[in-house]
Amino acid sequence: MPSAPHGRRLDAVPGPFTPRTPRVVAARRLQRRRDRESTGRFLAEGPQAVREALARAGTVVELFGTPAALDRHADLAAQAARADVPVSEVTDEALAALAETVAPQGLVAVCRHLDVPLDAALARGPRLVAVLAEIRDPGNAGTVLRTADAAGAGAVIFAGDAVDPYNGKCVRASAGSLFHVDVVRAAEPVAVVAALRAAGLTVLATTGYGDSDLDDLTDAGRLAAPTAWLFGSEAHGLPEELTAAADARVRVPLHGRAESLNLAAAAAVCLYASARALRRPAGPRGHTAGESAG
Repeated sequence: MPSAPHGRRLDAVPGPFTPRTPRVVAARRLQRRRDRESTGRFLAEGPQAVREALARAGTVVELFGTPAALDRHADLAAQAARADVPVSEVTDEALAALAETVAPQGLVAVCRHLDVPLDAALARGPRLVAVLAEIRDPGNAGTVLRTADAAGAGAVIFAGDAVDPYNGKCVRASAGSLFHVDVVRAAEPVAVVAALRAAGLTVLATTGYGDSDLDDLTDAGRLAAPTAWLFGSEAHGLPEELTAAADARVRVPLHGRAESLNLAAAAAVCLYASARALRRPAGPRGHTAGESAG
């Protein structure tokens, strides 16, 4: 395989790939869920996503880039080459066909699915978990995934009839966090709750009609234990069987006149409340500061 002037390894086919080049056509099919499922691959667009994907060994299958983008991000092209990942130059038209944004940044990687079985994720002992129960909006799902990563969650579970975590909009909204946490897909949300509880996590369901107030739980020190948060769709909330299965049903207090918070904002408030409680220094006799000794 030949090398470019900047040391990156290029595909042996001469000239940049066009939209009709078979490998570009095959990669473009990954914009469809059925093709992602059948191949176990998906697309990650832009230098930030590519950088995070390359940092996770064995994830990137191929890197496509325009000549200008590969020159601009020569470090990523070189990193791919060191990992024996094919680096394929494409025309601007081919890149536009692969990208799903209006103003693409010149790089698209073909990546392997990252799914982790639920048992394996829980065996690692995560202290904070986010469960996206039947959330269908990819932008919301990716934003919650990004927030969960920032808050220190060890796993994000897509449960039930949830959006595909490898949907292009979800991948972009996660801003690289998709490659940082354990991503779990589980068909039965109620079974997920049972597994979380069996692994020693307190399961909290978010609902605007919850009988527990987030501030009260925080003040009582009840968020200092390993916790899994259940988040439902913005339109329909959590299914009743999930709210019933949780250890507590929690509402975020609204101190102003807003009717509600959107999903991403509510998830951020809840996850960061847990993150703060989990990192609070221990008090006397091993109790978390603010936790009752009784």
